[in-house]
Formats: sequence, structure tokens, C-alpha cells
Amino acid sequence: MHQINQRIVITGVGLAAPNANNLKEFRRNLLEGIANIQEIDLRYFGKAPAGICTIPETKYRKKKENKRGTRAGCLGVYCAHEALHDAGLPYDHYDKARTGVYIGLTEHGTVETENEVYNIKGYDYDVAYWTHHHNPRSVLNNPAGEITMSLGITGPHYSIGAACAAGNASIIQGVQMLRLGEVDMALAGGISESTGSFGIFASFKAQGALAEASDPRKACKPFDSQRNGIVVSEGGCIYVLETLENALMRNAHIYGEVAGYAMNSDARDFVLPFGERQAECMALALQRAGMKPADIDLISTHATGTKQGDIEECKAIRSLFAGSRKTYINNTKSIIGHAMGAAGVLELAGNLPSFDDNQVHPTINITNLDPECALENLVYGKAVTNKSIATILNNSFGMLGINSTVIVKKYAPR
Repeated sequence: MHQINQRIVITGVGLAAPNANNLKEFRRNLLEGIANIQEIDLRYFGKAPAGICTIPETKYRKKKENKRGTRAGCLGVYCAHEALHDAGLPYDHYDKARTGVYIGLTEHGTVETENEVYNIKGYDYDVAYWTHHHNPRSVLNNPAGEITMSLGITGPHYSIGAACAAGNASIIQGVQMLRLGEVDMALAGGISESTGSFGIFASFKAQGALAEASDPRKACKPFDSQRNGIVVSEGGCIYVLETLENALMRNAHIYGEVAGYAMNSDARDFVLPFGERQAECMALALQRAGMKPADIDLISTHATGTKQGDIEECKAIRSLFAGSRKTYINNTKSIIGHAMGAAGVLELAGNLPSFDDNQVHPTINITNLDPECALENLVYGKAVTNKSIATILNNSFGMLGINSTVIVKKYAPR
């Protein structure tokens, strides 16, 4: 049944981050500013700071299944199962033919392809030794498909390629499909396996956009005047999205309600961001949520630690929120690095508990704040406590000029 104004809520969160394998642990480490960025030694590239997840890989499927599948699929299966458990949902609560799986990706298939090219090098590049698993591993719908196979879901599944805005895009897709009546429950989120790809590190290095630091935990420093680039991380986060009506019927815990969202395009450059379009994206999300800038209690920034990227987003925020003294601002990448397709959903997840504890986790690694990034109420160094936090605006922007904003509010009966 088509109900365009149907209220959609988040009732489950499953995640894998470089510093946590569940939301409780994730929140604790974010509030304390505990990063788990480490130095890796990547084939052909060398050493670089990176965020690596340490999930129990055989908790939900066998080692043989993980080997046949992908790292992204492994992260996705773990997060999906964890999300359902967190939501208190038996696997058969919803009709599996009316359950949708929507997974945001920045990239997929590069890790598998690089590994397989490396493997046949040992056989003088004889393609007879090329694995027959390559195609199902590298197709874009792979992570979403691996989730459906693990859970027996027969409803729609697909991946959403939206660069680093993909996590937010997946939430938007899930909300829209629920409101259209296409599904009764959605598993929506984002995944990144990018730490296994030589090409990603090499490309950021060639652009002068890869972070370097003697202490890898201090490499990602958005808004700092000495920031020097991105810390690449892997990770995943998947939400259970339901209609409010169904969530209330089963007395579910509600993390928050999706109040508004927007996506737009810069239409200017392959990699350089544009604050004016970012501001327009935020403004449209506010309009759809029926809110003003002063109604937002917390902005979760996209800022990656690149000079122009941070400045453009700060310009956009300043243009809309200059008069809002109550709006706090933070950044999660400073703690976990940039998880690409999973970034937006992980960053939102880390801030959702603010609705209960009224705390804003800090941005870390700011020693000398860039004057162009000196936003009022930017939280850095240590967490702050507010009287009440009831609204979060979550930004995620990506290459090719794609922008996304999702607004989530604390659930309250009308």
C-alpha cells in the first residue's frame, strides 16, 4: 500500500568498525575518543595508516562460505545478522519475500580482481588458473546478495553505488521502498572493503590526499590546520528499517525516526567538492523534514581530512547554521578513518545514542584548528553534554559531486 507520509523508524543496528563490533562498544569508544587505526603493509604499496575490522568471521557462516565469498560479503552478513538480533526480530517475523536488502558501496570488486591477478602471476599469467568464483565475487550486487543467501531473504536486493554518499543513499532507498509498500522491512546500510585494494591507496597517494603520520591513530585529523589527507578504513553498518506502525505493534526499541533526506549533484568536477551544492542538499532535507536550521541539535560532518573538502563543508554549514547557537557539530572519521560506502551509516550509528545520553562525542586529533573550519559549537577534544538532543543531521558527500543528507529525530508520539 502506497503511503508517502508513512513514518519510518530504525529498530536495529549491526555494525563492524575499526574500534568496535557492536553499537554499545562503538559508542563508548567514540565518547572516549579511542581510535584503533593501525599501520598496514599493503602489497605493492607499502605502509600506510588504515582502519581494520576484527569481527568474529565464522559467527554466522562457515569458513568455507567466507572463502568462497568476499570480504564485503563477510562484513555484510555479520552486520545484517547483528542488526536483526539487535532489533529483537526472529528471522521469520516478516515475510522473506517482502524483505528488501539495500547496500551502499563506494567500490566493489577491486580487491578480488587485484588478488586474482596477483595469484595467476605465479602461473605466468595463465588464465587457466583464474578462479571461476571471480564473476559472482565482483558483481556490484554481491554483498547484498550474500546477505540474502545467508538469511534466506527472497525479496529485492541490490547495491547502491553512490561513492561515499552510498550509506545515506541506502537509508533513503529503504525508506522509499517501505513507503511505496514494496517491502515490509528493509535491511539498509553500507559496506567497505577498501583496505584490501592497492589501487585505492595508490590513487589517493597520487592525488596528495592520503594521510601520513608517525602515529597512525593521529593520522586522520579533519579541521586541523596540519591535516594531510584521508585514512582508508573498512567497515560496515546495517539498519533494520520498519514502519512505525509495525514497530509499535511488536513493542520494538526505536533508535530514531527518519525525518527528512535529500540528494543532489555538484555537476562540476570529478573529485573537488562544492559547498554551495552541499548547502542546497542540507536545505532540501530540512525542508522535507519540516525543520529550520535551529531545530537541529547535532550535525555529523562528512569531513575527511582533506584541505578543500573540509573547508567546503564548513562553508556550507556556516551558510545555513550561522544563526543557530544550539547546533553542535562533530566528526567521526577522526576516530575511525574513512569507511567509504559505510561511512555515513557508521557515523550516524555512532551518534544515535545521543538521543538517550544527550552527549556529543568529540572530534579528535585537532591540535591547531584551521580558522576556515572554526565552526561555532564544533566539539573537539572531549565529549560535551547537552540538555537535550532530539535531532541529528548526517552529511555524506562523494566523488563525482554526489551529496546526501539524512535527518533523524528522536521518536516521540504525535
